[in-house]
Amino acid sequence: MDDSHIVVAGAGLAGLVAARHLAADGADVTVVETRDEVGGRVRTEKTDGFTLDRGFQVLFTAYPSVRRELDLAALDLRKFTPGATICRPSRRSVLSDPLRDPGSLFDSLRNPEVTTTDKLRTLALRQDVSTRDEERIFSSADQSIRSHLREWGFTDDFIEHFVAPFYGGITLDRSLSTSKRVFEYTFKMLGAGSTALPADGMQAIPEQLADSARDEGAEIRLGEHVEALDSTDEGVVVQTEAETIEADALVVATDPKEAQRLTGLTSIPTDARSCVTQYYTLPKSEALETGKRIMLNAAGTDPNTVAPLSTVAPEYAPDDAQLLCATFLGDDALDESDDELFEQTRRTLEAWYPDRYVSDLELLHTDRIEFAQFAQPPGVHDTLPDTRDPVGRTYLAGDYTAWSSIHGAMRSGKEAADAVRYDLV
Repeated sequence: MDDSHIVVAGAGLAGLVAARHLAADGADVTVVETRDEVGGRVRTEKTDGFTLDRGFQVLFTAYPSVRRELDLAALDLRKFTPGATICRPSRRSVLSDPLRDPGSLFDSLRNPEVTTTDKLRTLALRQDVSTRDEERIFSSADQSIRSHLREWGFTDDFIEHFVAPFYGGITLDRSLSTSKRVFEYTFKMLGAGSTALPADGMQAIPEQLADSARDEGAEIRLGEHVEALDSTDEGVVVQTEAETIEADALVVATDPKEAQRLTGLTSIPTDARSCVTQYYTLPKSEALETGKRIMLNAAGTDPNTVAPLSTVAPEYAPDDAQLLCATFLGDDALDESDDELFEQTRRTLEAWYPDRYVSDLELLHTDRIEFAQFAQPPGVHDTLPDTRDPVGRTYLAGDYTAWSSIHGAMRSGKEAADAVRYDLV
């Protein structure tokens, strides 16, 4: 790899991981990123003392690539309490994992939303997925999450009131038509680690990856767009807005639509799951007593969930305020106005907390994210492109070569770097 020149198009999680590993192997690595900052879909905005991630995102600490690629201690993580609060008008109940949150045992046992049989089946399901690794889960026979849970014998009430909003938040698909492989692996990860936020916001993750890549010698050029490429078995010519770069190999680590444009691969998935996330502030005196748990909407779909961000990570808000975010799923939410979505959240919180004064709720920001994830119906993972599928010395790195997640993105970056190393040595 010494003296090889590698270009990486895209400074999201996949591209940054690929760049670090290639540079560590001795290659001369140039990362070209269209935006003026690293991170791709993982970005954070700071405004008036508030930390606003681009959409509600969290880090699962048990992901193998997260443990391999990140210095978790340096991220200064703030952790959610396991489980969730199931909310409906005038009633809130806790469902947690007593193995990781023993203090919740009594509340979880008496939860009126979930039968004892469902709780026992949940423990059995946890034991089942704990015995299988990622490869076995993603090569298993597939079906929808809803069908899978019905086969396990879970009641419709449990599926609708807990799984639909909880996994709707993870897969952006409250209908539970997503591949059960995603459910099984994320369920395994939830049982094996924590759900967390970096104290400085989610963009601290790609910034740390970028610093690591630079420390290994990679150059990261921001605000520079790759317009075209010419790839052969001998090398690649990359045309940017500023110059023509001749390289021994190119790693395309852009978003799916741009990757499809550059490589011509129609196997790159471009069907999207969309969402809208709104951020709100309330005076700290009106604390909602969430116990650092995400709140699930069991009585409606809008919003799907509400997350107590500054309760989990106090750094996300000024000392006299609390920061909440609500997530709305699907294309219909994209068409609603900011005010309409805000009113839905305000009315919902008033119903959940009739003893709290939430008329002081203020809208801070709205993120409308048309492409938050690629759609993952049953069987989709068997059709995804391989990192070597592009013509010549061009390689793919993106969660669309694995599955839609932070882990899938970072894993793909490492796999792309391994493929380049093998082919060039």
